[in-house]
Amino acid sequence: MVANVTERSVRFAKVRRVTAQVTKLRSDAQDNRMRILAAARMVFATKGPDVPVREIARRAQVSVATVYRHFPAKETLFTEAFAEQLALCSSVIEEGLAETDPWRGFSLVVEKLLEAHALDRGFRAFVAQLPQAFDIAGDRERALRLLLELVRRAKESGDLRADFVFEDVVLAVMANDGIRAETPAARAAASRRFAALMLQSFRANPVPAPLPPAVRLPIAAR
Repeated sequence: MVANVTERSVRFAKVRRVTAQVTKLRSDAQDNRMRILAAARMVFATKGPDVPVREIARRAQVSVATVYRHFPAKETLFTEAFAEQLALCSSVIEEGLAETDPWRGFSLVVEKLLEAHALDRGFRAFVAQLPQAFDIAGDRERALRLLLELVRRAKESGDLRADFVFEDVVLAVMANDGIRAETPAARAAASRRFAALMLQSFRANPVPAPLPPAVRLPIAAR
């Protein structure tokens, strides 16, 4: 009887040790995954999607094999690194398409995307890499297709000028990147005013309307 109790105790102790080891391995793997994603966002933002995987591994302080164990392809890593930003972009565009008024839908998208761009460095990095970024599962292509549909509807309604092209959105985003303000609230306010100015220039027959309040900004070279 004593032997049986002892054997059970030994078995339970072994199970606990194995469970603790598995838990630690899972925790370490999760930590590695988070470090890889953080490093990827930083490297992709500064060097683009063509950066070697070994550079991402070096920044994350893991081996290249560890990167590939979590992300079998660099395309997958890029998509997961900016999954939140891609989801936000798609959500905003879908919200714009749901508007019955094409111009209101187009305006809403411009306003929200520029504000997100002003507030979120990750979103700025994501947008900057869109022209050359990977297209996994068609997510990026779908977002661009929906945006072009929004543009088409706004043109057909007669509200958006006929010579407007997608690159004009890119120009607006590039200019929006130049906003410098002391606080996130000030950046958001400045972005809203800038978006209103852009929308006035995009409209086929501009309707004079009060602009959002101006924000005091530093005049300094970037």
